[in-house]
Amino acid sequence: MAERKSFLLRIDRAVFDAVQRWANDDLRSLNAQIEYVLRDALRRAGRSGPAGDAATARPASDNTADN
Repeated sequence: MAERKSFLLRIDRAVFDAVQRWANDDLRSLNAQIEYVLRDALRRAGRSGPAGDAATARPASDNTADN
């Protein structure tokens, strides 16, 4: 498993609430939802690295289909 890093994230309350609702809808934790969104943004921007790279791997807790 890839090394996990922790960090403090300061975020606007409205954005936090919206991402929390989205995570609830997708049956994910808030943390897993944020990681999912970031990974998707990296992939779409072409910045995810080579196939199999840690930046392209799905989190273990992500058991939902892509939208």
